Amino acid sequence: MKKTYKIEVDCANCANKMEEATNKTAGVKAAVVNFMTQKMSVEFEEGADVNAVMQDVIKNCKVVEDDCEIYL
Repeated sequence: MKKTYKIEVDCANCANKMEEATNKTAGVKAAVVNFMTQKMSVEFEEGADVNAVMQDVIKNCKVVEDDCEIYL
């Protein structure tokens, strides 16, 4: 399953950090963060609980960029 989320991030470097953190999150198969469009595309692993995985993604992204927002 693949979903796209609206995000709010201040710089391209921060977007890269968010992408790396998301890709390291359990349950995420692949993720791409686009700074220009302020969107994050996440492909989830088979059978993953999307809501639980996204809560972990938010936690992991807040570690690398504490003022980022991901709108579920």
